[in-house]
Amino acid sequence: MSVNSAEPTRSVDVVLVKGGRTKIRYAAELLSDDGTRIAVRAPWAGDAVRDFGFVRFEAGDVFTEYYWRDRWYAVKEVRDRAGALKGWYCDITRPATLSGGELVVEDLDLDLWRSADGTDVRRLDEDEFEESGLAERDPAAAAAAVTALDELEALATAEGGLESLLA
Repeated sequence: MSVNSAEPTRSVDVVLVKGGRTKIRYAAELLSDDGTRIAVRAPWAGDAVRDFGFVRFEAGDVFTEYYWRDRWYAVKEVRDRAGALKGWYCDITRPATLSGGELVVEDLDLDLWRSADGTDVRRLDEDEFEESGLAERDPAAAAAAVTALDELEALATAEGGLESLLA
């Protein structure tokens, strides 16, 4: 299914699951679904400002989020209320599922940030990933997660950056 401007706006609930429990649920506008990649747009869903030191997520920020049914990550383009690009926040996840009005994604703890200008690319939460025990419980999933993080980091530092993935 592809959503275009001639079709009515469709809302979906993005459900981020972590450790078997819902971490966050928020409404998003479904932008497109080509059968493999799903794109949605949503305002910052947090209750308060989230300051990571290298970026702040706050009220008015808009996330255009890309999920895949066949890849182990999600890429979120982050813009401020004026539309200026802050960067890309990438979650390492199991492949997404869209059923009815729910887009469900299982967070595997690893993350990657790339600033808008590409000068700051950083791996995040590797300690949480280690502590999660995924490598012992599901070695194949843990290996897929690490491979996905390596792939995203390579894309983020390459010419064309993550934009090439989202074109």
